[in-house]
Amino acid sequence: MGIWKKEIVEEAKKQLWLAGPMICVCVFQNSLQMISVMFVGHLDELFLAGASLATSFVNVTGFHVLMGMSSALDTLCGQAYGAQQYHMVGVHTQGAMLVSTLVTLPVSIIWVYLSPILVVLHQDKAIASQAQLYARYLIPSLSANALLRCIIKFLQTQNIVFPMVLATGLTTMLHFFLCWALVLKFGLGMKGAAIATCISNWFNTILLALYIWLSPLCKRTWNGFSKESLHKIPQFLRLAFPSALMVCLETWTFELMVLLSGALPNAKLQTSVLSICLNTAGIVWMIPFGVSAAGSTRISNELGAGYPKAAYLAVKVTLLLAFIVGLLEFASLMLVWKVWGRAFTNVHEVVAYVTSMMPILASAAVIDSIQTAFQGVARGCGWQKLGAYVNLGSYYLLGVPFAVVSAFVLHMKGQGLYLGIVLALIVQVVCFLLVTLRTNWEKEANKAAKRVGGNGVQVEALPGD
Repeated sequence: MGIWKKEIVEEAKKQLWLAGPMICVCVFQNSLQMISVMFVGHLDELFLAGASLATSFVNVTGFHVLMGMSSALDTLCGQAYGAQQYHMVGVHTQGAMLVSTLVTLPVSIIWVYLSPILVVLHQDKAIASQAQLYARYLIPSLSANALLRCIIKFLQTQNIVFPMVLATGLTTMLHFFLCWALVLKFGLGMKGAAIATCISNWFNTILLALYIWLSPLCKRTWNGFSKESLHKIPQFLRLAFPSALMVCLETWTFELMVLLSGALPNAKLQTSVLSICLNTAGIVWMIPFGVSAAGSTRISNELGAGYPKAAYLAVKVTLLLAFIVGLLEFASLMLVWKVWGRAFTNVHEVVAYVTSMMPILASAAVIDSIQTAFQGVARGCGWQKLGAYVNLGSYYLLGVPFAVVSAFVLHMKGQGLYLGIVLALIVQVVCFLLVTLRTNWEKEANKAAKRVGGNGVQVEALPGD
């Protein structure tokens, strides 16, 4: 038993060493858009509404899609690195870069003609026009983001995380200065905020690309551009599309909840409160996401190395850490549940409504933490297709219908909408838990061996077995 506890502690140390930096990277990356919108918010209410609407739309149609596609590298690069097929880490990354960059072309066209699309979706014409302007100036950041997402996965799956913290931290500081200079100092307004985002994304991308080129840590995995990457594109696509679906089916639901809140009585109040709740959920999500990223790396590395029992140990430690994080988030949210709304507004009605939502939000944080960890397990094992099916069923067959019935039929309003999300999270956790418990980890290691071109699995026993 003592040896078993020692193994758990050692695995937990490895994951925490990865999770901490990845949380920082996630916070820094997500802060760019928030900083841009904050500066625009000091200009005019119309500009703020346009930038906020554009940010929501570009995330749904572009950045989240790219994030989902790059998640295929959690499996491919992570398992290749674990199998010591070091050159294949770079090969898979190159193929992912090419495909992701090509995907940005049709997305760019959508952003160019964003205004008529938003008008068809019953958005205000003036706000839609400003949103289109903001989105058009964001287009250069698309290709940067496509490359950056792949570079981050390339480094993460090799356990190279601290350079990313430094690069994204420097980028965030630069972005704050750029927004001040372009938006306020030179008076470029919304255009300046979007241009600042583009410059910051390219700065981050170039910084990390230079690190890969110059660092001795990447010599084994990056040997320059190879034609072999073209032959690996079909393998990437088989994981990339379900990976994108797995991410987008979830994020689209949150945007749908905001749209549904606009159809409720007193739509302004309902939309404001639900937006605050979803923004809060997004903030606390960054911590379990770091745990999830660490877990996916550890699991994929161990499966690629042919160590199924070590991979299963990594799964259990990931879930344990996620559960602890969820409990801490629950406690933190409940400590501020009566005053949290004041961080966003001074309107008494909104603050009171947010206070009534906080127990649901805090409970959902626990479930979401575990669910996010399971998403990392899925990426590490290559279960993206299964994850897409689980997310489709949990959100769109159960969660959204339950939310609609609760909000509009049972008249639970915003609480009903959020309870639909909670139900979907619970179903996700149950489905992934059943799959994990029934998984034959020796078979998963064999699948990983075939994926990286190995011969099979080396079945090892953990001390104490």
